[in-house]
Amino acid sequence: MKLKNPDNEKYIKASIAGFCAVAAGLVLFFFLFRFSSVQGGFDKVVQILKPFVYGAVIAYILTPFCNRFLRLFGKEFCKAHPQLSEALSIVLSVVIAVLIIAALFMLVIPQLWDSIEVLAQTMPAKIEAAGRKIETMLAERPQLQAAWDKYGVVLQEKLEKWVNTDMLSFAQKILGNAAVYVQQTAVVLKNIVLGVLISIYILISRRKFGAQAKMLLHGIFPNRAARVIEKEVRYADRMFNGFLVGKIIDSAIIGLLCFVGCLVLHLESPALIAVIIGVTNIIPFFGPFIGAIPCALMLLIQNPVHALIFVIFVFVLQQLDGNIIGPRILGDSTGLSSFWVLFAILLFGGLWGITGMIVGVPLFAVIYDIIRQLVSIGLGKHGRSELEAAYREEFHPEDKVSSEIETEV
Repeated sequence: MKLKNPDNEKYIKASIAGFCAVAAGLVLFFFLFRFSSVQGGFDKVVQILKPFVYGAVIAYILTPFCNRFLRLFGKEFCKAHPQLSEALSIVLSVVIAVLIIAALFMLVIPQLWDSIEVLAQTMPAKIEAAGRKIETMLAERPQLQAAWDKYGVVLQEKLEKWVNTDMLSFAQKILGNAAVYVQQTAVVLKNIVLGVLISIYILISRRKFGAQAKMLLHGIFPNRAARVIEKEVRYADRMFNGFLVGKIIDSAIIGLLCFVGCLVLHLESPALIAVIIGVTNIIPFFGPFIGAIPCALMLLIQNPVHALIFVIFVFVLQQLDGNIIGPRILGDSTGLSSFWVLFAILLFGGLWGITGMIVGVPLFAVIYDIIRQLVSIGLGKHGRSELEAAYREEFHPEDKVSSEIETEV
């Protein structure tokens, strides 16, 4: 039997290591100097897979409702008719979601159209009334009249130039790109419809996909690493699921309260305002301001007094949500302080826009938990666990109390 030569084996390993280093360098070189091509290819793949992304998001949002329906059916019915109970839970979840979205559109579109019609009808009269008021003010104050004679002509010329050139070119640009906008809208609608269909398939096979993911995880990683990853994935699921579903329920309650309040205060377009406030309330921290500004401007054009009443009402409503409704529904679901919540919203909002503002808080909560666990492991390895204990005792005494209760139980 021929023995292996240790020198040859050493040279072979060195050659393989050198080849891998050169290959990695070439890949990095190609990625850096052909970044636009790589990004273009990545964007193309993302565009192709967008229906699957929409489907995964829809399925993830509907999964808690499917599980809730399964619990309502009862264990006996689910055991006797597993396929029927699964199909009924999925159908009920999808139908209820579609009905809610359709109801929102049926509420918003007529109100929006009525608001546009009212603005188109009342705007000329309002502009004329404002002009008469300005003329009366100038007639009563000669110094203002002199200033208007001096600067009014220049302002009027600039305004006419803006209307005749900039505004006209802007309108022509919009009309020129109308076909592109229609095509993009059609693509988005197609992706949403395909996403709904794909979400049904994902909901049907969600347990199978979970088992496959678990096998893949334990097949690639060692048992200890696989258990850590699985634990962190469960934590991430709890963060996203609890936060997003809780936010949707909280926003629905706020939208309903806003609708009732607008009816009581006799404000214009109550359904439209309630939907805008409810939908934007999903965005943490900045959502109330994002929704209140366009609604206040719309009311300001129609009735300035109503706009002031609405601003005060929204402020009271958001105080009610922030101090009573939100904490009862969400609780301390993320475990982040107000500083880190604001940091996460600004960071991921700057990266991914509105989507980043919505998912940024639970995503940063997961990143924060991973960093916390790594720091805890590092302190234990370096023999400085007392730093963590002192930190928890000073800044998070509730963790110590909860751990003592669990120990007694």
